[in-house]
Amino acid sequence: MSKPVEQFIETFAASLRDGTFVRLTLSQALPGGVRPQRILGRLIELRGQSHLSLTLRHQTKDITRNVSAGEAAGWLRGQLSSEFRSATLGTTQQDWQLIIPREGEPRLIPHKPSTPTAPARQHDQPHEQTLDATARDWLHGLGVTDANGKVNPAMADKHRQINRYLELLTHLANDCGWVASEGRATRVPLVGGPTQEDGDSRSSSLRSAAELTFADMGCGKGYLTFGAWQLFNRQLGVPARVLGVEARTELVETTNALATKIGAKTLSFTRGEIATAELPRLDALIALHACNTATDDAIRRGIELGARLIIVAPCCHKELRPQLGKPEPLAAVLRHGIMEERFAEWLTDGLRALFLEWAGYRTKLMEFVSTEHTPKNLMLAAVREREPFTDEALRGRIVELKQFFDIERHALDPLLVAADVRRLTSTAEKS
Repeated sequence: MSKPVEQFIETFAASLRDGTFVRLTLSQALPGGVRPQRILGRLIELRGQSHLSLTLRHQTKDITRNVSAGEAAGWLRGQLSSEFRSATLGTTQQDWQLIIPREGEPRLIPHKPSTPTAPARQHDQPHEQTLDATARDWLHGLGVTDANGKVNPAMADKHRQINRYLELLTHLANDCGWVASEGRATRVPLVGGPTQEDGDSRSSSLRSAAELTFADMGCGKGYLTFGAWQLFNRQLGVPARVLGVEARTELVETTNALATKIGAKTLSFTRGEIATAELPRLDALIALHACNTATDDAIRRGIELGARLIIVAPCCHKELRPQLGKPEPLAAVLRHGIMEERFAEWLTDGLRALFLEWAGYRTKLMEFVSTEHTPKNLMLAAVREREPFTDEALRGRIVELKQFFDIERHALDPLLVAADVRRLTSTAEKS
């Protein structure tokens, strides 16, 4: 076994002995057989002895097993020799990432520790779930659970995805100032942003002064749309009107029928495209897995409609790769097709983040779902907190980055044009 692998195993064993162990993750399972797709490990005390508690995640089920701390290093050696090509070890002192390529030598990469303290070692820890029992009606209606609330095995990944999304959305709601200590919606005025008056006559008669308005663009079957409505209206106690926009008529009909069935009066679905659907003034615009420049359409519309929160999770990236130049010293790397493809994706989303900052948003880039489910797992979450289109240094970064890579056009380029900036700002102020 190679030196990096042995070093990883030795560091793992030492962390178990000295109490610095935080977590272990094995991923990128080798093809074939019935091995799990991913293994998660935590340290527990069981009958007075330390054990490594393992969650083996298969496609349709999770299996739990325990390995004594003394046997854990030997177990890990077997997994890394024939089962998995990637492992991550978290300790209170340093994190370690082990990569075992199909060809070439394994690599061991150190990172700063993600947590400075070791977690509790109790065997029975409460399983953290954002969804509570009040979500049972629509989860059953969408086929995620049975009538008793038990997750259907084939929908386990979807259930985890919904929980992860709502966990992130809860944090972002706090960032926006929508969740006060007494559990009521609050509106935070924006410098140069829209007024509190709603300029859309269709929605003004339907919303109270404290009611938020969300649009979920390209919402598909509505799993996350129902989830957002559930989180605010039933769990956080924050009145929110949620509109799902979807191009497929049959999905709009089925989701509206389910919303009616569960009595969700402030949840509705309409047929439309991201770029052209009729929308009211928004507090939040969400577009998850919109293909190619549809993500840019969503960003643009969120800015135009004065949304305080914009969330996108980009899907395919096609616009920039044909334009991508190969400046030195990156030319030697970008001559490889796979590197060019991935770099074009990073550049696309990096520019989107810069455009959002130029528009007055504080922007975060984070992992939305695990890479075991999809490699397209990046989420951009932007909270508007300052007057848009005033920081010329931010604008200059966009222009400089485009010029460096010979990018002639980007779907968000209209934000750089003075006339369009004045139009967008005027639209936001009048809405």
